[in-house]
Amino acid sequence: MKRVNKILSGALAGAVLLSLTACGGSASSGTAASSSEAASSEAASSEAVSSEAAAGVGADTQAIIDRGVLRVGVKNAVLGFGYQDPVTGEYSGMEISLAEKLAEQLGVDVEFTTVTAATRTELLDSGDIDCVLATFTITDERKKSWDFTTPYYTDYVTVLVEDSSGITTLADLKDKKVGVSSGSTSARALTEAMIEDGVLSGDGFDKETFDPSLWTDGVSFQQYDDYPSISTALSAGQIDAFCVDKSILAVYKTEGRSYIDAQFAPQEYGIATKKDSDFSTYCNDFIEACLADGTIEGLIAENNLG
Repeated sequence: MKRVNKILSGALAGAVLLSLTACGGSASSGTAASSSEAASSEAASSEAVSSEAAAGVGADTQAIIDRGVLRVGVKNAVLGFGYQDPVTGEYSGMEISLAEKLAEQLGVDVEFTTVTAATRTELLDSGDIDCVLATFTITDERKKSWDFTTPYYTDYVTVLVEDSSGITTLADLKDKKVGVSSGSTSARALTEAMIEDGVLSGDGFDKETFDPSLWTDGVSFQQYDDYPSISTALSAGQIDAFCVDKSILAVYKTEGRSYIDAQFAPQEYGIATKKDSDFSTYCNDFIEACLADGTIEGLIAENNLG
């Protein structure tokens, strides 16, 4: 469980909104106006600023500040994004750094919970975590259930295979079994790409109702709870290919394995929060600021994701 040092006490944490620091939210117009009106005396001014700063933070965000800990769902096996050292237990990666910066801005510690594609929304819905920073692809369907920030990274889906399989293209995947993560959009993205490439007819394909466990027309899928399990299945010959975002596949591209000659379905990653939470707005302001001041660009370069 990784934590960062507190930079503000709980009583002053709301004042972060006044500072417009890098990767920060913006102060409300009401805050500025009230601060000006309270300038008659130093004591009155200080009291007014504290009151207005607290008022500028919504109840959901304030609850995190009062708790003193931001609980974040992250990946632990995706190099460059969220990776946990098996020896030290320390987390690293772009999404880890973003979570730490978000907690720092709030003036609280950060607590990481390892999530998978199958568990991240369950933990978010149950309130066990406050947000998800875990290569979570933004889709219109998911937006119906959760809020997402402006994207902080765009990736693409591709397929990893054993060189000995002879599979090099989408066409070579015809009648093959592909391993995917439960709860991901990878199977649908691959099926759609094969249809667009003319490999599959597309008969019976419906993007809205697609279920990888039921699809058997020209390609079939085996779902797994985590990425290491898919990689193991590929090595054992239980599946013919491993399909997911390329950034995730990178850690499993070992000697004797290659990507096929195709990448498709742009995947935009955003911070996910509970639907209609005021913390959603706070997170979006944070990401917007990090994009504007070059923080995101720096983290992409630092983690070799460019």
